[in-house]
Amino acid sequence: MKTVLSLSLALLAAPLAVSAEAPARAPVAAPTPAPDVPLQLDLRTAIDYALENNFAIRQARERIKEQEGIIVEVRARALPNVAAVADYARNAEEISQAVPPNTQNWTIAIQARQVIYAGGSVRAALDAQKVLREAALLDLRLTINNALLDVRTRFYNVLLAREQIAVQEENIKLFQEQLQNARNRFEAGSVSNFEVLRAEVELANAQPQLIRARNSYRTSTDQLRQAIGYINTSPENLRRTPEFVGTLDFTPTAYDLQTSLDQARVNRPEILRFAKLAQAQERNIDFARAGRRPSVDLVGSYGLYKDNRSNSLDDSRDGWTVGVQSTWAIFDGRATSGRIAQARSQYRQADLLLSEQTLAVEVEVRSALSSLQEAAELAEAAVKVVGQAEESLRLANARYSAGSATQLDVLQAQVALTQARDNQLQANYSYNVALANLRRALGEPDTYLAGPEMLAQ
Repeated sequence: MKTVLSLSLALLAAPLAVSAEAPARAPVAAPTPAPDVPLQLDLRTAIDYALENNFAIRQARERIKEQEGIIVEVRARALPNVAAVADYARNAEEISQAVPPNTQNWTIAIQARQVIYAGGSVRAALDAQKVLREAALLDLRLTINNALLDVRTRFYNVLLAREQIAVQEENIKLFQEQLQNARNRFEAGSVSNFEVLRAEVELANAQPQLIRARNSYRTSTDQLRQAIGYINTSPENLRRTPEFVGTLDFTPTAYDLQTSLDQARVNRPEILRFAKLAQAQERNIDFARAGRRPSVDLVGSYGLYKDNRSNSLDDSRDGWTVGVQSTWAIFDGRATSGRIAQARSQYRQADLLLSEQTLAVEVEVRSALSSLQEAAELAEAAVKVVGQAEESLRLANARYSAGSATQLDVLQAQVALTQARDNQLQANYSYNVALANLRRALGEPDTYLAGPEMLAQ
């Protein structure tokens, strides 16, 4: 932020006068109320809503408007400035210079000033602010990419929690069937009460996992609401939860390291933004150099003045004046040299930040590719393990029915199947999140986002 703040246009701006009585503040428009919680919510709808309502994105858009206001302010220095001035003074007769002595004076005039030459400072400052606006647009792209990655991740969290609930419910169903089977065998006299008791314990031990999964689902839903910027908490929406549409599928995707690095260098908003900041700092050097050059202004006025030859307030004269004013600092104590040295150093700092950010992006891309490879390997392995666990449980039940396996074998097979299914969900979730992180690391927009939409005001 120091690189941006250093481009202050204090040399061009006049001091702001603060009135004793501040004008009434314009009323702030009330925000548009959020719609009711929908019956169904898919990922695309969540992303579309976040584009309009996510607070980070809205703040980034406001920063663009702020920068546009600065450009207007700087451009005003190159345009004519017109002001109405008036004054009134009363003095002792003894100090009057008029003959006869005059004790009252007043003036009403319209004054205009146009900058003809300011040493290049106006053009340099305007160019710098235009570049900073482009940097603000890139900051908006960065904010959108980060915000939509957060929305995707939290939406995947909801899907993961929902599927984990289904896995735990299926697990409890299996334990209930096993308990009923043990009770039937106990009533038939083929097993002891110990097997019934063990089945009851296993069923009870499975309940906490289901409770945790349901709590995770509620928490993930609230976190998604925060990510998209949904604030409607009316009584009708307080306890309403939409049906989330989507699945955690595993679709392998290949990325080449060299191609990925090249793409990130070209597309990452952070790199492009730091390049713009360095460009703006370079223009700031020209702004500082303007202190060594003269400035020329065209000035003119037309006014009504009290006639100094009369002491009557009603006697006046009117007329116009026009001329040229110029200033040139012959020696300013090396203040300009100091400002130039600061500007050059700030430019070198911005260039170093660009190199540092480029390296950070390269490391991030490598790390994202590695995480995607790990997630893909885990997801592929999980598919095989689930199939093996299902077959193991089928064989355990068959052997138990035939009397060649124990109840413990069946319970262990059920636990292994539940663990395998949960591992598969976790692997698919990790792969989808890793893929989304890689796309952001490459500077790619979200798959549901059109290019021009990103910079919509």
